[in-house]
Amino acid sequence: MHPAKSVIYFTTATGAGYGLFFWLALLSFHGHLPADNAVGFHMMPFIMLAVAFGLIITGLLSSTGHLGHPERAWRAMSQWRSSWLSREGVMAILTFIPMSILGVYWVFLGQNTGVPGIAGMVGAFMALVTVFTTSMIYASLKTIPAWHNIWTKIGYLVMSLMSGAVLALALTSIFGLTDVAFHLFIPVGILLVVGLIVKIIYWRYIHSGKAVSTAESATGLGDFGKVSLAASPHSADNYLLKEMGFKIARKHARKMRWIAAVLGFVLPFILIGVAMHYLDGTAKLLVILLAAAACLLGLVFERWLFFAEAKHAVTLYYGQDKV
Repeated sequence: MHPAKSVIYFTTATGAGYGLFFWLALLSFHGHLPADNAVGFHMMPFIMLAVAFGLIITGLLSSTGHLGHPERAWRAMSQWRSSWLSREGVMAILTFIPMSILGVYWVFLGQNTGVPGIAGMVGAFMALVTVFTTSMIYASLKTIPAWHNIWTKIGYLVMSLMSGAVLALALTSIFGLTDVAFHLFIPVGILLVVGLIVKIIYWRYIHSGKAVSTAESATGLGDFGKVSLAASPHSADNYLLKEMGFKIARKHARKMRWIAAVLGFVLPFILIGVAMHYLDGTAKLLVILLAAAACLLGLVFERWLFFAEAKHAVTLYYGQDKV
């Protein structure tokens, strides 16, 4: 598939935003984040929630850039009974309700436990459901075997929780909440390791060589022997080939996977470990921020590959042997 920039930003930003809100809600519910405006924390909840909301809103808006008629995007939500795209849109809007309740109480009333804490946890659960619906937009497509598997769903959820945890660690470090950062350190490390394992399994799965569909099965001519393309259906590349049959050389894909793995998982794990154990003060903060930036950049490469390596079954009619 053609890796559109708008969709790459959408899936990366909303995943990180929902993941960040999950951790903020969880920490607030358990009383780990200060609720009042004393001791210089008056801007803390506003900035933390602004980052989460900003990533989610800009991500959702960017997703409309891939539509033929962005002004009609609101109509997509009317098909929620049959479309995962519609369900994702509906869930995204509904999730803003409990998220906003926590935001109003925390920012303006200095409360993040009790009723707002419960609302936050409801929002956290709904945020993960929204991420799941996003994953199902792709995992439900049987015509794209690279997406139609359980590792797509697991990957979206794990990457969301992982990137959100890294951002939460960075934000709590900015505000000097060392105790909260300590609580996040172990989950961040675990999620970075689990995230890398999930991606390796996913990459091995889509490159296992097992064909879901072939030119023989697609045309129904397998009983007559091997099917090959005698002539191209078009004299020039058309929309289907450009959008559904994007090609990336295997050697380039391998390099991209290494970049995604190192930037998105390995480097943040090392940097955060070094920062939490061996550094203090400004040096510690800068290294944690560098780890967060590397993680998000690595996920951009990871998400680019997610789209670039996916082949649509329609390419079987244009010379592709199998998908």
